[in-house]
Amino acid sequence: MDKLHQKYETLKEYLKSLESVAVAFSGGVDSTFLLKVAHDVLGESAIAVTEKSASFAAIDLEESKAFCERENIQQFFTSINQLKIPHFAKNPKDRCYFCKKATFADIYKVAKNLGLNAVCEGTNVDDEGDYRPGMRAITELGIKSPLRFARLTKQDIRTLSHELQLPTWSKPSAACLASRVPYGEPITEQKLRLIEQGEKILSALGFVQKRVRIHEGATVHESTSLHENAQNFIARIEVMPSDFEKAIANAEQIEREFKKLGFSYTALDLKSYRTGSLNETL
Repeated sequence: MDKLHQKYETLKEYLKSLESVAVAFSGGVDSTFLLKVAHDVLGESAIAVTEKSASFAAIDLEESKAFCERENIQQFFTSINQLKIPHFAKNPKDRCYFCKKATFADIYKVAKNLGLNAVCEGTNVDDEGDYRPGMRAITELGIKSPLRFARLTKQDIRTLSHELQLPTWSKPSAACLASRVPYGEPITEQKLRLIEQGEKILSALGFVQKRVRIHEGATVHESTSLHENAQNFIARIEVMPSDFEKAIANAEQIEREFKKLGFSYTALDLKSYRTGSLNETL
């Protein structure tokens, strides 16, 4: 047996030892793979719990529902107002810790009420090399990380997902919308919707792996409209280097559509797409 499939067997044995689990399910590459394997191993003793929040894009929520329906997996939902979580809206460097603590506390309650033994989440080995304060919350709450336990990398997960014919095997890496706001700049409902709609525009133009980072260009005045205070926001777009030519070719349309949303300036980041680019200032 090759090394990759040894890891896969380790994952299955670990999940089997837990006997019953609630998987924190976002519909991304990692959590989809984890949920599929958990359900294959444990059957109805493995369920999905999806947290509805302002930083969770609507398209991701719908894709999570579709997957659970297709695989006949029970999916439960919790809802959290992240903007009311202490230290979330202010966006300090450890914002993710406070968010994860509140989110997983909710998921833990669902698991406990259903009599399940454990809550699992999709952190993989590659995540260990990035700045992730949310992992501290996961440890404090006793949440299990089976993919890390089995020492599976992102590429391992994509390869195995392809073997299992999961639709997410080639899905672009994702992160919550709040990760597009620089630390220290407040997170608002308005900003999250601007980011979501901006990335939707790029998707429609054929950009697969992309990010819209939002920066304040002046004092922000809270608004319920995406179209007010347009002069206040700058969009920094990250795409893959291979998509630079496409971005330039569509520059006028992108700038025009982003201006309609509420961005005064739209810039292409010449360093290209990379995960955690806002951590570079830490």
